[in-house]
This record gives sequence, C-alpha cells and structure tokens, in this order.
Amino acid sequence: QVQLVQSGGGLVQAGDSLRLSCAASGRPFSAYAMGWFRQAPGKGREFVASIRWSGGSTYYSDSVKGRFSVSREAARYATNLQMNNLLPEDTAVYFCAAQRVGASEYDIWGQGTQVTVSS
Repeated sequence: QVQLVQSGGGLVQAGDSLRLSCAASGRPFSAYAMGWFRQAPGKGREFVASIRWSGGSTYYSDSVKGRFSVSREAARYATNLQMNNLLPEDTAVYFCAAQRVGASEYDIWGQGTQVTVSS
C-alpha cells in the first residue's frame, strides 16, 4: 500500500514563507504527476500546483503563480511546495496528491496540513 506523508505547514504572518513536503512510503509506484491542492474553510478543494514526474513540467493556479514553486525529489518520490509572500487568502488545509501512471486522475492523497496566514 502506498501512502503520502506530508510535513510542514503552520501559522505565519502575511509576507512570510513556508515549505511543505510530501514523500511517498510503502509499496513503490510509478507516478505520472504529483500535485498540491488546498481547501479553505467553507470552500471546495482547489488546484494549487503540479509537476510532471517525467520532464519536470510545472503548472500553477493563477492565484499562486509567481509566489509558489513546486519541485520534486525523484530518489525519494517526494514533492515540495515552496510558498513565498504568503497572503491571508492562502489560509487553507493543503493536500499533496499523486497520479499514478495509467490513472485518469490523482488517486493517492496525503493527510493534509494546515497553513494559516495572519494579516
């Protein structure tokens, strides 16, 4: 069984930076992409960023473009989300996810981690 274990997060002030990490454990798998999503209180889950495992192409939502950076560590099957210049509207529970090769959508999810940005 594969698990994604997240770390990082916490309470920061507007303008600060945080780094979230997500590493796979358990049975090895082949990833097509790994991504980050977030869910703010009272809102649905939204896409934040993703990275293709082969080639490393990255994608970002307009709301985080230029402030967030997603990367991968191939040896650890891990992905990191560097968040700079955080805004109060970035407050949410952040989830990492993996889309396995052959899957039509993200099919493995991390446990979620809280990010709170105070103004």
